Amino acid sequence: MKITPLTPAAPPQAALPLAFLPQGCLKLDCPYPGAQLWWHPLPWAALDGLTPEGLTPEELAWGEALAPAGRKRYWQSRAAMRQVLAVALGCAPQAVPLQSPPGQPPDLEGGWVSLSHSGEGLLIGHAPLPIGVDLEWGHRRFDAAALMQRFFPAQEVVQLHRLSGDSLRQAVLTSWVAKEAAIKWRRRSLAEELGAWCFDHGSGRLRQLVEGLEITPALGRSGEWLWAAVMG
Repeated sequence: MKITPLTPAAPPQAALPLAFLPQGCLKLDCPYPGAQLWWHPLPWAALDGLTPEGLTPEELAWGEALAPAGRKRYWQSRAAMRQVLAVALGCAPQAVPLQSPPGQPPDLEGGWVSLSHSGEGLLIGHAPLPIGVDLEWGHRRFDAAALMQRFFPAQEVVQLHRLSGDSLRQAVLTSWVAKEAAIKWRRRSLAEELGAWCFDHGSGRLRQLVEGLEITPALGRSGEWLWAAVMG
């Protein structure tokens, strides 16, 4: 599959110093030119009965239509996204040209943004080209063998057949975050694409088996969190 290069968005005119980032927010090392990654804590308990600052009236209305747990998660994640993008763009949080309804990929005028949340952590990616990110808690417990057999292509299952226990869990988790970041990058859904991606656990490359597309995702750890990003 041939990918037509996109024209990068213009960089912000006056980004704010990193000191303006919210408390607990960490800027991660990102290998992609012009891209920025942030890990942001999501203190759910601290939000009980409160509305985060910096949201637009539209986002407040969207949140009100959600069940309490979803409302809390939506408001917290969008407020965090506006806070870090305000630093990158040099504007107030409410002035960030962001359109991000619940359940849809966020749209940023003049650039690209992606987010992923897992438990009490949020990963935000901002870039001049399409970007997808994914975040998982590194100690997450799940049946790795069952997940692998259900969702991974046969070519990848063969690579992992000698692994067991925590080694298998870590390999499956790494593959999962890489694939989800790639799917978000393409603005597709897990349901339609997850089984079409094969992760090479030796080279770290991803291959879309239907279209033949090959990419190398950025993978990293921040404390107890595993993250992946794809840009291009």
